[in-house]
Amino acid sequence: MNVMTGSEAADDDRSAWRPEDPVDALATARATVDPNGIVTGWSEGARRLLGYRSAEVIGRPAAPLVAGEPPSEALRSLHTLPRWNGAATLLHRDGHHLTVNLLAHRRVPHSEDDGGGEWLLVSPLPRPSPPLEDDALLRWAFTQSPATSALYDTGLRLRRANGDMERVIGLPEAAMQGLRVSEIVVDSEGDRTEQCMRRALETGEQQHLQQVLRLAGHASESIWSTSLTPVKDAGGTVRGVLLSAYNVTEEHLARRRLALLNEASIRIGSTLDLARTAQELADVAIPHLADFVTVDLLPAIEGGDDPRVSSPPSPVMLRRVAYQSVLEGCPEVVVERGTVAAYPDESTAARCLSTGRPLIENVTASAMDRVASQTPDRAERMRRYGFHSVLAVPMRARGITLGVATFSRHRRPESFERDDLLLGEEITARAAVCIDNARRYDRERRTSLTLQSSLLPQRLPPQAAVDVASRYLPTSAQAGVGGDWFDVIPLSGARVALVVGDVVGHGIQASATMGRLRTAVRTLADVDLPPDELLTHLDDLVIHLSAEAHTTADIGATCLYAVYDPVSRRCTLARAGHPVPAVATPGGAVEFPDIPAGPPLGLGGLPFEATEIELPEGSLLALYTDGLVEDRGRDIDEGLDALREVLARPAASLETTCDTVIETLLPDRPADDVALLIARTRALDAAHVATWDVPADPAAVAETRKNTRRQLAAWGLDEAAFVTELVVSELVTNAIRYGGAPIQLRLIRDRNLICEVSDASSTAPHLRRARTFDEGGRGLLLVAQLTQGWGTRQTYDGKTIWAEQALPTA
Repeated sequence: MNVMTGSEAADDDRSAWRPEDPVDALATARATVDPNGIVTGWSEGARRLLGYRSAEVIGRPAAPLVAGEPPSEALRSLHTLPRWNGAATLLHRDGHHLTVNLLAHRRVPHSEDDGGGEWLLVSPLPRPSPPLEDDALLRWAFTQSPATSALYDTGLRLRRANGDMERVIGLPEAAMQGLRVSEIVVDSEGDRTEQCMRRALETGEQQHLQQVLRLAGHASESIWSTSLTPVKDAGGTVRGVLLSAYNVTEEHLARRRLALLNEASIRIGSTLDLARTAQELADVAIPHLADFVTVDLLPAIEGGDDPRVSSPPSPVMLRRVAYQSVLEGCPEVVVERGTVAAYPDESTAARCLSTGRPLIENVTASAMDRVASQTPDRAERMRRYGFHSVLAVPMRARGITLGVATFSRHRRPESFERDDLLLGEEITARAAVCIDNARRYDRERRTSLTLQSSLLPQRLPPQAAVDVASRYLPTSAQAGVGGDWFDVIPLSGARVALVVGDVVGHGIQASATMGRLRTAVRTLADVDLPPDELLTHLDDLVIHLSAEAHTTADIGATCLYAVYDPVSRRCTLARAGHPVPAVATPGGAVEFPDIPAGPPLGLGGLPFEATEIELPEGSLLALYTDGLVEDRGRDIDEGLDALREVLARPAASLETTCDTVIETLLPDRPADDVALLIARTRALDAAHVATWDVPADPAAVAETRKNTRRQLAAWGLDEAAFVTELVVSELVTNAIRYGGAPIQLRLIRDRNLICEVSDASSTAPHLRRARTFDEGGRGLLLVAQLTQGWGTRQTYDGKTIWAEQALPTA
C-alpha cells in the first residue's frame, strides 16, 4: 500500500480511472494519519468515499471525519496493537453518516525522529457484484484449485471433482458423479476413507488421514495426506463433506532417506571387523533401498595392503564378503561368501570399478542376453526372480578403491532413480570408510601381534631347575599388545632366572619399550649379575630411554627378578615397585614373602635390595603383574586372597593352575594387561652334584683329574672323561696360578655336564689368542673350543668360572 502525498492527491483529483489497469486502485479508500491525529495522505478512493478533496483534509485533524465518538475498543487498540479492524461510522462531506469496514495498520517508524509511527487506514468502496458472477467464480476456483479436491453429499456420493482430482484418478468428473469413494478407488483405503467421512458427518469435525495408494494408471505407490471437512449451511447443519488430498510422496521418501542415513550411521561400523561391517551395509539397505544387495571387495585389501591405484585388471576378480535379501535364505545368491569370482568387462560391477562412478542399469532383454553369454548361472537367477533394475556403487575411502556394492530390485516395481543413487552413494561411502578402518586396524593388529610374539617367549626353554607355565592377557581396549612381559632365562650352574615386568601404558609403544627392557634383562642376566645389581642397571637404562623419548611423558616400569639354584634350593629375589610374588609350599601353605619393594624403574638414585629364601622341592612360585590382582571394582587385598586360595588347592598340572587363576581372578576381559608366570621348583641332590676342595698347589691338578674321572665313571659318562679332564685341568690350573684360596671344583650332572671352579679372586679371566712361540695363553681358548659355552660369574666372596658340555647320547 502506497502513502500518497498532497501533490499526488491533487493529481488524483484531475486523473481519470484507466480501465485497462489490471488492478483497480481507485476501488479502495486510503488515508494516512500521523501519531498526532493529523491527516498526511488522502487517495482518490477516499475522495470518492467521503467527498473531500485531498486539499481539504491533508494537514488537518482526522477527528472531524468520524461521526460521533470512536468505539472505546478501537482507541485501546490504536495505542497497543499493530493493527485494528472493525466497523466505523464516518461523516460524508454532504453531512450524511456512512458506516464502513475499516482496516488500520500501524507503520513502524524508521527512526526515533519519526515518533510512534503513522497509521494507514484502508476501506473498500462499495462494488455491487451479480450473484451469478460470484457463483461462476466459485465454480472456476474449485475446478482449477491446485489441491486435489472433491465434494460429497450426505449420502457420500460425489457431487463435484476439480481438475486435479480428475488427473489423479484418471477419470472425468462426469464418470465419477454419483459414486462413492470405495467405488471410485477399489482399495482398502477407499473403505477407510468412507469411515472417516461418516465420522465427519456425525461429529461435524474435520478428519485427517495418511494413505498409501496404488492408483490406476500410476506405476508406483503414492503417499497422500487427506483432510475430510464437513460442509455446513448458515444454520450449522452439515450438508456434505469436502475431500482435500495432498500428494506427500516426495516428502515421505525424503524423510525415509534421512531415516535410512541415520540408521546407517548408527548400524554400520559397530565393530572393526571387515566382514561384519560389509554385512551391516547389506542389512541396512534391505528393504528400504533394494530387494537384494551384495558387497564384493578386491582380494588385495584382505592382506592389509593398499590395492593398485589404477583400474583392476580384466577380468575383475572380487571376493564376495556379504549379501542380504528380502527373501528368506537369500535364494538369489550365486556367489557364496568368501568365494572369489571373475566379473567380465561388460558386467555392471566391472564397468562401475573401471569408471570409478556409480551407475544405474535397467535389465533389458539385450542386457540379459549379454549376462547369459558371460555368466549363465547369474542370468538364470536374474530371470527366475525378475531382476529389473541394478544400482552399482564403487566403495572408495581415502583415495583407495576397495570394491563394489550392488543393489538390485526384483520385488519393488520402481526402477532406481537419481535420488536412490545419491542415497546408495551416501551409505556406501560411510561403509567404505568403516571397512577401510577395519582393514587398517586388522593390518596394524597383525603387525602388533607379530611384534608381541617376537618379544615374548613363544616356548619356555627346558631346564632342570623348575617346571613352568605362563599366561599373557592384553587389555581388551588395545590391539592385542601391551607392556607386560615375563621370561625364563637359564643361567650357569643349572640355575634359572624368573622375570616379570610391567611397562606403564598399552599398545605398540609400550610393547616396544617392553622389548628393549626384556632384551636388556637377558643381556644383564648373561653377565650373571645378582638381582639387586641387575635392577640397578635396568633402572639406568629406563632413565636413558626416557631421555631419548620424543614425548613429554616419562617411561615408567616395574620389575621382579628372581634367581633359583636347584642345588642349594635357595631363591634370591629383588623387585622394583612390583607386586610381591606368591610362594606355595608342598604342604598347601601360601605366603607372600617380605621383599623390599624398591622404587619403580626410571626414578634413579635409590637402591634395590635382594632377599634370599629357601624353597622346599615342589614349591610353587607365582610371579604376576598388577593387572591380575588389582581392579577398579576390587581391592588389591581381595585379589591377593583369591590368588592365595587358588594356589593352596592341588591341581593336576601347572597349566591347570594357570587356567584356574585366570578364571577365578579375571572372569571378564581384564581392564589392564596381565602376565602370569608359575614355576614349580626342582632340586638336584647329591647324586647329581660332586664337590671337591682344591689346594692352591699345582700338584693338586693331577688329583682333581683323577676325582673327575672316577665321578664320571660313577655317572656312566666315560665317553665324556677325556674332554672333561682337559677342561678341569685348565680351569683348576688357572685358579691356582691367578686366583686365590679357597679353590673349589664342582661337577653338576643336569641335562648337560657342568664344570665349575671357584676361587677367592674377583679378577675375571679373558680369552686371548696366543702367539706362535708363547708358552701359555691357550687354556681358555681350548675350553671354548671343547665346550658348548663357558663364562664367569661374580660371587660375594670371589668368582666362579664355568664350562658346559653336552652329554654323550645313549
